[in-house]
Amino acid sequence: MGCSHNCSSCSENCASRESGENKSMLAPTNSVSEIKHVIGIVSGKGGVGKSIVTSMLSVLMNRRGYKTAILDADITGPSIPKAFGLKPGSVEGTDLGMIPVRTKTGIEVMSLNLLLDEESKPVVWRGPVIAGAVKQFWSEVVWNDVDYMFVDMPPGTGDVPLTVFQSLPLDGIIIVSSPQELVSMIVEKAINTAALMKIPVLGLVENMSYLECPDCGKKIEIFGKSHIDELAAAHGLEVLAKIPINPAFATQIDGGVVELFDHPHLDHAADLIEKKFPIA
Repeated sequence: MGCSHNCSSCSENCASRESGENKSMLAPTNSVSEIKHVIGIVSGKGGVGKSIVTSMLSVLMNRRGYKTAILDADITGPSIPKAFGLKPGSVEGTDLGMIPVRTKTGIEVMSLNLLLDEESKPVVWRGPVIAGAVKQFWSEVVWNDVDYMFVDMPPGTGDVPLTVFQSLPLDGIIIVSSPQELVSMIVEKAINTAALMKIPVLGLVENMSYLECPDCGKKIEIFGKSHIDELAAAHGLEVLAKIPINPAFATQIDGGVVELFDHPHLDHAADLIEKKFPIA
């Protein structure tokens, strides 16, 4: 009776979900949640700055007047709360579900570290349990009228990324890389995985692309020559940003004040999201 005929955002278990061409593996949202667009931030390997890009994009879109949220699907390495200065154990529950924690500027965040009593406590879980936790963050959290949700995904192509690809209605993904030769090969794996799962790749972001000399302004390629442009061209993709190494920004992340960052490197990526997925 309450079916909206959109299985990605409807919580009813009706015939449309179970049979025919509408059969879907998409998990239902909480009955009172409303999420307009979902964008995954992906990397083929860890340590390339995926969580930084997730944080920055959520802040940028929030500054443009949109309601943004972050679902931290990197269950065993949740760094989003640290970037925003959010404390462990701060999630509250109601009869409707878990209430995401709000940052200082109003971004909604759900992360496993917000459920633990100590942020350094390890999560020693097997893949299916971790994947189940991600689905719970989608289905059992009360997301309040979100325009853009950014999903900080774990690296690689294992259980959890596949769960996100199959269970969440992703509008597209942004792939984050760094300049090393090895990373280029791993990025191609991520691109090919997205194609296999029929998820659009919105573009590539290269983090730690260069270091700008504070005296002369010269760009120093610490990790060697970048190949991101050739890689993007080979797959018909766009390079959305090349983010330099910035010690000041790293200090903001470590200090939990990512919302104070002030540089334009991801403005083009935000422009693309705004244009491709307009909010009526």
